[in-house]
Amino acid sequence: MQIRFNGAARQVTGSCHLLTLNNGFKILLDCGLFQGHGKQSWLENNKWNFKPEEIDVVIVSHAHTDHTGRLPQLVRDGFKGRIYSTSATKDLCAIMLLDSAKIQEKDIEWYNDKLLDKRKKEKKDLEPRVPLYTSEDIEPTMRKFISCPYEKWIKVNEDVDLFFRDAGHILGSATVTLRIRENGSEKTIGFTGDIGRPDRPILKDPIPMPEADYLIMESTYGDRLHESKSDQFDQLLHVIENTCLKKKGKLIIPAFSIGRTQEIIYIMDQMATAGILQKIPVYVDSPLAINAIPVFTAHPECFDKEMHDYMLLDSNPFGFNDLHYTRSVEESKAINSNRKPAIIISASGMMIAGRIRHHLFNNVEDPKNTFLMVGYCSPDSTGAHLMRQPETIHLFGEDKMVRADVVRMDSFSAHADKKEMLDFISNQKGHVEKIMLVHGEYETQKAFKSELRHNGFDHIIIPEMNELVWL
Repeated sequence: MQIRFNGAARQVTGSCHLLTLNNGFKILLDCGLFQGHGKQSWLENNKWNFKPEEIDVVIVSHAHTDHTGRLPQLVRDGFKGRIYSTSATKDLCAIMLLDSAKIQEKDIEWYNDKLLDKRKKEKKDLEPRVPLYTSEDIEPTMRKFISCPYEKWIKVNEDVDLFFRDAGHILGSATVTLRIRENGSEKTIGFTGDIGRPDRPILKDPIPMPEADYLIMESTYGDRLHESKSDQFDQLLHVIENTCLKKKGKLIIPAFSIGRTQEIIYIMDQMATAGILQKIPVYVDSPLAINAIPVFTAHPECFDKEMHDYMLLDSNPFGFNDLHYTRSVEESKAINSNRKPAIIISASGMMIAGRIRHHLFNNVEDPKNTFLMVGYCSPDSTGAHLMRQPETIHLFGEDKMVRADVVRMDSFSAHADKKEMLDFISNQKGHVEKIMLVHGEYETQKAFKSELRHNGFDHIIIPEMNELVWL
């Protein structure tokens, strides 16, 4: 057997790992979009390091775009097999992939209009771009999904069994365990996907996966510890009061549409129910996040006991009196024209696309405002640039002065920190033969590799992009 790492290798995007069995059967673990600005991401998203028509099955760990965002492209380019996921992941993919297609269509239209102007000025023969896929590609992709339960072995074929276990990362997220029989012996391969965090709102805690002979493991926060849950609640309340009540400004929160946004809404709902959230309008300005709310409520099997208990007190944990869901572009623009204190939750979390870029453009020069960063941002993203608190930031062809406050809260991360990851794989000690670290920046991965060795794990590799590892 062999694994080729086609994404999320020494970087935190584009999860895609190809497992090839001795008999030629090919299993793709995730098929994620490379997210970020610049020519490199565009080039990576427009090439395959394998032939899509030769892939037999795809197994998806969870619905985030950097893990599923190229599935329609894979289908369009010749993939004929099945896509295995949990039920909640399938339902989230239905709305997320359609949203991704619409964003691409709009971005390509904007790019080509700009390119046309450049061609006229420079008289160069510059090639226009086409989307990776369009809205029409989503339905044939969704028809290929097979929904699987947690905690049940699923037969993929005569030689391969699949097992999903709750990863506690986002709704429907799962670790992947494969039981593979070859040449009279059996090997177990584990893929952590993204490991969630214990004692987080809404979702159940991540459950350690079955023991594996080989483990593909994420490492996003392998060099740090997160803030505690109690600190998170108090810190968020402090940022709200300081920005909206004391400075009379806007609190703008770039947040991933799936998971992070619902968590923040839920915490604010708790504040409102407890009577400690002042009368401040809260706007969720992300159509995808709004569309995800019914998917969340349709999957209570993913909720933890705290969430179930809270729903006995408040049957709608994603709604309170001052919460407003804005769908239309006109509603979104109206938020920026209103100068009164408000809280705005908008996507994307890395600020590389979506309505959040317009909120950044319209609010970053006002010192009364605060941008609260609540998740990971790739180093080349607008969000990462803003966290470095530069003097100016370039948006829509203009340089804007950064006068607003920029506050960072890693405690909202849905990724386990280094201690939580070590706890998660403690049951693998003495059994796993090889650990392959993915989904992390290289310096972070080197630090986590040292932590793993210090904790008794040997044979750890950090594969490069397109590296082939024999098992």
